[in-house]
Amino acid sequence: MIVALIIACEVGFWVLLALALAVRYLLNRRRASVVLLLCEPVLELVLFVVTAIDLKNGAEPSWEHGVAALYIGFTVGYGHYMIRWLDGHAAHRLAGGPKPVGPPKYGLARARHEGRLWTRTLVATGVALALLQAAVWYVGDDGDIDSLRSFQWIALRVAGIHGLVALAYTIWPKKEPDGRKDEDRGSGYAKDRVGR
Repeated sequence: MIVALIIACEVGFWVLLALALAVRYLLNRRRASVVLLLCEPVLELVLFVVTAIDLKNGAEPSWEHGVAALYIGFTVGYGHYMIRWLDGHAAHRLAGGPKPVGPPKYGLARARHEGRLWTRTLVATGVALALLQAAVWYVGDDGDIDSLRSFQWIALRVAGIHGLVALAYTIWPKKEPDGRKDEDRGSGYAKDRVGR
């Protein structure tokens, strides 16, 4: 039941997001789109409540409860980022807005971007760990909490691996290809000459 609810929440997330963007850019109803976007956290709240009720009714903690906690954590950490990214693309495609600027590809700017993403992963991990720990305390010593503990370690490993990736971008920043630098210099030179 929990897995079906996770899938339903994921589908609901994208349906609500598509509706909100359509209402905002096709119907020009900004307030209605905000109301639809505010319904997004309700999906996670429903998942949280159903998972808690499932445990309260005596269900053995299992991988489904762990996945539910990770899903809620991911949505808290990355939900706003994804909505903002899609909003920029919808504004460009549907309302003639400027093309969204992609993330930086090279140098310290890329390292800072990866660091910000890692911060989101830390938020997601913190939320997941807190929910899993609450479930551990809720079940107590009477139940089998091994699966909940294993998902705590999974969350910590994901945060650690992502942290190493972000650190690698800082220690060994990706450099622009030589041809690209020459192109940039050439285009800047041409712009300077045209401006004179």
